[in-house]
Amino acid sequence: MASIATDRSGAGQAAMSIDVEDWFHVENLKSVISRSAWDGCELRVERNTMRIMEILDACKARATFFVLGWVAERCPQLVRTIAAAGHEVASHGYGHELVYSLQPSEFRADILRSKHHLEDLIGKAVRGYRAPCFSITDWAVPILLDAGFDYDSSVVPTVAHDRYGRLDGIHAGHAISSLCEGFYEVSVSCIRVGRRGIPWGGGGYFRLAPYWLWRQGVRAILRSGTPYVFYIHPWEIDPGQPCVEGLDAVSRFRHRVNLQRCERRFTALLDDFGWVPLCEMIDRWKKKCAPQSAGAPTIGAHVRLPTNPERPPRRTPT
Repeated sequence: MASIATDRSGAGQAAMSIDVEDWFHVENLKSVISRSAWDGCELRVERNTMRIMEILDACKARATFFVLGWVAERCPQLVRTIAAAGHEVASHGYGHELVYSLQPSEFRADILRSKHHLEDLIGKAVRGYRAPCFSITDWAVPILLDAGFDYDSSVVPTVAHDRYGRLDGIHAGHAISSLCEGFYEVSVSCIRVGRRGIPWGGGGYFRLAPYWLWRQGVRAILRSGTPYVFYIHPWEIDPGQPCVEGLDAVSRFRHRVNLQRCERRFTALLDDFGWVPLCEMIDRWKKKCAPQSAGAPTIGAHVRLPTNPERPPRRTPT
């Protein structure tokens, strides 16, 4: 196993991330809302994201906003406002396609379309990427590096999940990992259980767990000296979003559980801890830990595109 440097010096640092997509982009609704129907759905992402920025500002917190390219094309002023407020703008891809369902050429086109559009809007380089539904896979890493990204934040090193992807060599003990020279993986936080963990970085888990328990878990992660990474979607603070007919019970529960409580919990979380964007967390980690790992092998040596890059192994969610 290749060695991977992690930040365990002093107290950990907390990074906030926002996955900017609308309620109808969600994979849980895919069975009842087709991609062709998106343009006919009520657009609520702009006001919800603005509300999140109001809460961040009130709590003096800054965040990384992983913006879906589809949203950026329809709400360009929103992207400019995020950047002007001092937050980091990063890419969530363009079309919210699961990465492991794409061919490499399709993935490359998707991320470049998003990255170039976001950079045109904010006038600076976009450093980070997060895969829709955390569906990262090993063959995507060299493409991200070649496209000019500095980091990915798509691994949730949990025990099991029907949609999440994974990268070889990354486990719950690796908050920040150097995949290869100049490219980093920032994992979404888990409570470590061996090499895997219990998701403790946001989503339905945050909405479902009692807040006092969630706060204790965050404190435990930070006390260990490990960076903490949280994520939320703008639609999660919007209990008034449309209710979709024909959805199975599991998907409905996953999507709507405790939406009415989420904004209060999110505000409490921002108040209870200090927050920075992911780019600042990485830069701090590089200064403190990279010199310690000079000359050490990284898992980047094991990340390769398939022999036939147009036909990677497809993965079907179980």
